[in-house]
Amino acid sequence: MEFTPTDIAGAYIVDLHRIGDERGFFARAFCKNEFAEHNMDGTVVQANLSFNTTKGTVRGLHYQIAPAPESKLVRCIRGSIVDVIVDMRPDSATYLQHIKVELDCESRRALFVPAMVAHGFQTCHDDTEVMYMVSGLYTPECERGLRADDPALGIDWPQSISTQSEKDQQWPLLSEPEEHTP
Repeated sequence: MEFTPTDIAGAYIVDLHRIGDERGFFARAFCKNEFAEHNMDGTVVQANLSFNTTKGTVRGLHYQIAPAPESKLVRCIRGSIVDVIVDMRPDSATYLQHIKVELDCESRRALFVPAMVAHGFQTCHDDTEVMYMVSGLYTPECERGLRADDPALGIDWPQSISTQSEKDQQWPLLSEPEEHTP
């Protein structure tokens, strides 16, 4: 695997190192030891699959606080997405900053999202599937979220939002007094 650091500390773009021949290619998509070499949490306790019927769908932005923070390895396995992460670590030099990374089924690129970094994506095609491996179990009482349209974040989504869950539309704005961090 090839690891490219992003502007958010601890977040990496993970590209495959392909070994190809006339049959196609082989590549390692995950290796706990290679993750450890980059100080990335290689624990996997859950794998999630998200199927999205409509182009423009936004899921997220979600993260979990202590005692159940979780890191994620996100890969688009059908179609393409624009993945957005927001640093929610108050002590981080990039606190409240975000980056966008395009993930698609052709490049098979993945994004490693460290704990306490919110994650969401927008689909670029109908019938898009996203797979993520997660380091912790879903813990509803520790779940937090950000609104995709929060003006304080200034996320420029590639297209208008066609579909979004009611829950994701109800997260408090950063300007509201609700706690977003531990």
